[in-house]
Amino acid sequence: MSGVIVTDPPKADAEDVEALAGYGVATVHEAMGRTGLLPGRLRPIQQGTRVAGTAVTVLSWPGDNLMIHAAVEQCGDGDILVVATTSPSTDGMFGELFATALARRGVRGLVIDAGVRDTAELRAMGFPAWAAAVCAQGTVKATGGSVNVPVAIGGQVVRPGDVILADDDGVVVVPREHARRVAGASKARETKEAASRAAFLEGQLGLDRYGLRDTLARLGVTYRSYDEHARDEGAGS
Repeated sequence: MSGVIVTDPPKADAEDVEALAGYGVATVHEAMGRTGLLPGRLRPIQQGTRVAGTAVTVLSWPGDNLMIHAAVEQCGDGDILVVATTSPSTDGMFGELFATALARRGVRGLVIDAGVRDTAELRAMGFPAWAAAVCAQGTVKATGGSVNVPVAIGGQVVRPGDVILADDDGVVVVPREHARRVAGASKARETKEAASRAAFLEGQLGLDRYGLRDTLARLGVTYRSYDEHARDEGAGS
């Protein structure tokens, strides 16, 4: 396939990216109305790491990492490389040499809907990655693709310059034009959760704090003692 390399796309403001970096993926996803979450198959190769940055996107042919090489030139400080393929792939399209080149340019991590390899080396050098697979299978450099175009991963569109936030729970994308609003909504949600946490520490139940007893009643869920339940079950047999 032919392709295009788009240079200097618009990006979310660095200040908004840093604001979002203070929140977890789950918090941001909920703050956006449960949108923006990339598929659960994208798992971290490390634990205890959270990154936020602006997307540099790659659309590659499966098993071909030519366009990742092309994308390195378009990456800069504060970016996260996001790689999608034109059809499903688990080949190890990214490894330690790519990470070395990207780290030199200030790139904060990788999200790839395909495979990575050299995972021990990536962890040792502190280059975080979220991938659909870990696989030693090598690749070729023979087919054109695109850099800095919108890509779809699991039905979720990622555009160049959007904010990518990734942690142990997964990956979420925040549209660049909504980054500031979502950061504010995430702060409000975290404040609300802190109040609930304090209430739970004092012994309050979620059933009462969230008014869920009424929900149970509306759905017809009833309370029965063990003896009552056993008797009723026995009568029905």
